[in-house]
Amino acid sequence: MALAPTAPRRPDRSPGRLVDHFQHGLDAPICLTWELTYACNLACVHCLSSSGRRDPRELTTAEAKAVIDELERMQVFYVNIGGGEPTVRSDFWELVDYATAHRVGVKFSTNGVKITPEVAARLADSDYVDVQISLDGATAEVNDAVRGQGSYATATRAMRYLQEAGFRDFKISVVVTRHNAGQLDAFQALADRYGAQLRLTRLRPSGRGADVWDELHPTAEQQESLYHWLVEHGERVLTGDSFFHLSAYGSALPGLNLCGAGRVVCLIDPVGDVYACPFAIHDNFLAGNVRDEGGFTRVWRESELFAELRRPQTGGACTQCSAYDACRGGCMAAKFFTGLPLDGPDPECVKGHGEAALRSVDRTAAPRPGADHSHKGPVRGQPVSLGMPVMPGGRPDRFCDESPLAGSKQR
Repeated sequence: MALAPTAPRRPDRSPGRLVDHFQHGLDAPICLTWELTYACNLACVHCLSSSGRRDPRELTTAEAKAVIDELERMQVFYVNIGGGEPTVRSDFWELVDYATAHRVGVKFSTNGVKITPEVAARLADSDYVDVQISLDGATAEVNDAVRGQGSYATATRAMRYLQEAGFRDFKISVVVTRHNAGQLDAFQALADRYGAQLRLTRLRPSGRGADVWDELHPTAEQQESLYHWLVEHGERVLTGDSFFHLSAYGSALPGLNLCGAGRVVCLIDPVGDVYACPFAIHDNFLAGNVRDEGGFTRVWRESELFAELRRPQTGGACTQCSAYDACRGGCMAAKFFTGLPLDGPDPECVKGHGEAALRSVDRTAAPRPGADHSHKGPVRGQPVSLGMPVMPGGRPDRFCDESPLAGSKQR
């Protein structure tokens, strides 16, 4: 892949900063995202992995456990599990129990469809499992337009079950869009109501999000309002590395203020492919596969792609900007999927450089995200409980067409 040309290592102005150590990579990721399945009962319009149907090549239970064994040896403290909807895998709880028994904590993201009172009670009893409920609107009208009819009710029902079970500080995970950017106070109120913690993430033009990014990404005015809201509330709100590009407005925001791709974060997808970033599912960012000799450990520590990402980058023209040390050029995935060069400005650059750069590129020639696992039928906008076509006698035609909700009890 064509990354920005390398340059001599810049002198550390503050050698004690964690960011200065992180940018050159660590022996193990501090934030590993693992998508267990592409199967999902929803068809969110901005899904970063274009999830919907299972991939028949999914890692088996034994292979997934072998990855967990590696993570334990590497001393990875916890893993972010997602999908698709991870809870629809029949071995999901078996894998969660295996991970926690091997001292690998689990934080999993879910739309809440399989969170029952019994499941909530089980989760509340664990010190090594955290839960993120996905919600993209503080009202059903806003949320369901993105995530599907009935998804707001499903999510808030799961939140109620977790609260009633005594699960404190589970996460409400929100992708900030043009339509919900004005609901930040309402999201915080929801978190307070359910005893949860708010987590905000950035909309990237990844997966199906590439098709709706122009329509859904926050306006410049909304981005500035978001920055000031985070300055005021940031100590209570989780953001990860989502909004470091906004630091160009002023002081750095809480969280990891650099692109951690291949340095401190990466993604394992359902078939074992390892990508530098959860938002960059494309062959250009594919570092290897956990099924290869040496497994995940060798990919993380020896892949040519990760070695290249860990070398100092020039930052291109952005280094001439007074805000470069704050925003560090922005998000790699956002630039790549909008057709901008990796050493160019972030498409949402707060100085306006990204907007100007977008006008000079052919957006139709921008790289497309990886494989599309979207449902083939008219799922989008349909109720949350959906069925899948089956063969006579009740058996699915193909493994990937099994209903993601098979065996679940709807309440």
